[in-house]
Amino acid sequence: MRAYAMNGAGNAFIVIDRREASGPAAYAADQIEAMRAVHPFDQLIVLDPSDDADADLRVWNNDGGEVGACGNGTRAAAWLLFEDGAKPQLRFTSTGGLMQARRLDGGAAEVDLGPARLDWREIPLSLPMETVRLDFGVNLPDGGRLEGPGAVSMGNPHVVFAVEDVLALALSEIGPCVEHDPLFPERVNAGFAQVRDRDDVRLKVFERGAGLTLACGTGACAALVALHRQGLVDREAVIEADGGKLPVRWDDQGHVHLSGPVVLERELDLSGV
Repeated sequence: MRAYAMNGAGNAFIVIDRREASGPAAYAADQIEAMRAVHPFDQLIVLDPSDDADADLRVWNNDGGEVGACGNGTRAAAWLLFEDGAKPQLRFTSTGGLMQARRLDGGAAEVDLGPARLDWREIPLSLPMETVRLDFGVNLPDGGRLEGPGAVSMGNPHVVFAVEDVLALALSEIGPCVEHDPLFPERVNAGFAQVRDRDDVRLKVFERGAGLTLACGTGACAALVALHRQGLVDREAVIEADGGKLPVRWDDQGHVHLSGPVVLERELDLSGV
């Protein structure tokens, strides 16, 4: 087993390669906390052995909860395997569905996160509702209100609000109200997107179980899909997060593709965890 500190557009990970292990990993909350003491991270990415793919990819948020998908984490894991000599096309199984990765010219990894899920049951929501614009809103500290977000599942649940100025919002106060609303039985990742052009979006995401992060890959994918369904952007755009720019495209088959920067920071010693 080898472990690495990595980031994708500032989205921080510990990536653990367990492909040679005899079975899947299991991590308790106290182990997650011990890993955070070794290296702070947003998500823990674990590559387990798989009979049906190159690896089974599992994701834990830094609060100890396991989740179904992490776009930037999948890119980081794919890049790591490409650098280790893997073939230029990879397949990952996950609880969020099958994901595929390919190596781009220049060495970057692009991940196909599969189809965007758009039915209210797939998000999931606690009530039947049209997901292009939810009948849902959140009050702002200054007395205003945000309403009508789009809802998308990318293997994990997202809502995306189109806003005029994302940098003016008190997201540390707004985010938890959205994340924990009863409409979202599994909680939700809350995205706030400022459309600057049809192929240019400024995004911030309050991630369930992690809070505000420098970037969120599945959040960037959900933002493109949600904004396109509302007629605000094209099917391909650059989504700019605090940590960098993430190119996203929604193809004609409904699959969402994510690319962007990856940094390998250092190898970690987790033997005492």
